[in-house]
Amino acid sequence: MRRILAIARIEAIITRRNRWLLMATVIMVLFAVALTLAGSAPTGTLGVNMLTVSVASMTTLSVYLAPLLALMMAFDSIAGEAERGGLGLLLSYPVSRAEILLGKFLAHIAALAFAMVIGFGTAGALAALSGGADAASLAALLRLILTSILLGAAFLSLGYMLSALAGSATGAAGLSAGLWLVFVVLYDLGLLGAVVFDAGGWFTQKVFPWMMAANPADAFRLWNIAASDGVAMATGLAGAASALPIWVAPVSLLLWPVLGLLLARRFFGRLEP
Repeated sequence: MRRILAIARIEAIITRRNRWLLMATVIMVLFAVALTLAGSAPTGTLGVNMLTVSVASMTTLSVYLAPLLALMMAFDSIAGEAERGGLGLLLSYPVSRAEILLGKFLAHIAALAFAMVIGFGTAGALAALSGGADAASLAALLRLILTSILLGAAFLSLGYMLSALAGSATGAAGLSAGLWLVFVVLYDLGLLGAVVFDAGGWFTQKVFPWMMAANPADAFRLWNIAASDGVAMATGLAGAASALPIWVAPVSLLLWPVLGLLLARRFFGRLEP
């Protein structure tokens, strides 16, 4: 454990020196506050307070931004160090590759968590002061922050996997961009096309909700929607969320970081520094 924490401390220093922590926090604050201010109009129409609408808007924001920030932090972690020669030096010490991965993961997830708490917390406080809040909307905000950290953890681990698999920082960057595009954009477009083609048939009613839960980005969205009636009303995705048992989306989102780290460790073990 001491070796993991030592690596995490070094990686945290590198993250702070490279301005990743500052950039991630500023990006989260700017986008979350902008969405909160822009999304205040529907509160009267939907009959919910401003914080509920703000959480619904920030849920959509996090689906796109949390994976992107996580992949930007992770893609260079292994391939980049191997190219610069630092990985060979690190492996010359009595530390295993699994400990290296876990140390990097702890540092990066801490940076993401800081950005999420500051960004969403600032926007949530602004929404609550401007348009009111209740216990349910405050719980939804807290759940959004926690699940956004889990979503970031899933894509961090997938980023490490791609970094170990690519063998070069340039290749890892390209694979990370492709992964983000597939999981966050193309996957949903494919499902939408299948639903339109199916026209409310067996696929739409039985398969579609489970395929949504299989994607970490959609599992994140379903978890937040299923747990909050106000967010479900504001997003219009209540039907998909109610078609699944309540445990499916949380289990999917919790399993993805574990699966990603296991795959990253496997590919990392094959990499020669």
